[in-house]
Amino acid sequence: MRYRLTFVAGAVLGYVLGTKAGRERYEQMKRSALQLAQNPAVRNTAESAAQQSREFADKAYHVMSDKVGDRVPDSVAQRVHALRERTTHGPAEDDWGTSNT
Repeated sequence: MRYRLTFVAGAVLGYVLGTKAGRERYEQMKRSALQLAQNPAVRNTAESAAQQSREFADKAYHVMSDKVGDRVPDSVAQRVHALRERTTHGPAEDDWGTSNT
C-alpha cells in the first residue's frame, strides 16, 4: 500500500510540475488533495496503519533484543520505549495532529 501511495504521489507531483494547464489546474488538484486528506475514511486508515506499524515495531524490537541481547543501540531502545509509552497511554495525538477516534 505504501508503494502505491508513493507512486501516486510521485505521479501527481510529476504531472503538476510538467503540466501545461497552468495555475487553475494546480489549484484544482490541490483542493482535491486537501479534500482527500480530510476524508474521515482516509484519516482513519492512516491512523490505523500508524498504530499497526507501532505495534509491529514493538514486536520486532522484542524479537531482535531476544536474539542480540544487550547489543541493541541505546537510540533504538529509547525510540521503542517512547513508542511503547505512546501506545500505553491511550489514543494520543499522532504526528499529524489527529487523534485515533
